Amino acid sequence: GLPLRSVSLRLPAAFDGYRIAQLSDLHIGPTIRRAWVERIVAIVNSLQPDAIALTGDLVDGMVSETSSQTAPLSELKARDGAFYVTGNHEYYWEADAWIAQFRKQGMRPLVNEHVVITRASAPGASQGAPARLAIAGITDLWSGQSDPAQAIAGAPPDAIKILLSHQPNIALQAAGLGYHLQLSGHTHGGQFVPWIWVIGFLQHFTRGLKKHRDLWVYVNRGTGYWGPPVRLGSPAEITLIELVRA
Repeated sequence: GLPLRSVSLRLPAAFDGYRIAQLSDLHIGPTIRRAWVERIVAIVNSLQPDAIALTGDLVDGMVSETSSQTAPLSELKARDGAFYVTGNHEYYWEADAWIAQFRKQGMRPLVNEHVVITRASAPGASQGAPARLAIAGITDLWSGQSDPAQAIAGAPPDAIKILLSHQPNIALQAAGLGYHLQLSGHTHGGQFVPWIWVIGFLQHFTRGLKKHRDLWVYVNRGTGYWGPPVRLGSPAEITLIELVRA
């Protein structure tokens, strides 16, 4: 599926309509292979997003065994780049090696840090304060080092702040740190019956767009799958997030 989700924020005009394509939980490995990744990359590039968010669990395998299958990800194209955070599965397969590999493939890993994207305050403006958007990312909770406060430390106070976190429940902490939007995955939306019902008892956020205090949280159901190649009641997705002015 290709959901389009509009998120209403108090945006500066320069970021009205800013589009983020989100991929999550690709689980590239024994059964999800290069040809499938090539199709996903082609779809994302056709959307012409401003940024791409890859929210963890991209792989199930070692770099030496699997990097040839992930190679098409180097063709992802977005005006402001492709940003990556680890999921728990990367820590089963030497996460540091994958962070280095994805950096070589042209992604920007966000390891409890952020980048600031700047736009002119108005189209063609030559003066005045620029509009700023901060994209922050944390390592997965499995790392034992995820730190959403550190990730946004030093960001411009007036910036729109977006957090990439594999596991959505970090929103319970992030909501008090000034973030406006969080993009996550991890749950697969349950992936298939009966887990699509069980997951609701295990997670505060399971799928789709919800608000927690002042923080919007979007949970991608997963672009791939894990375990049996089955999706029932929880379709795979690539998500296009569009920021719109409140």
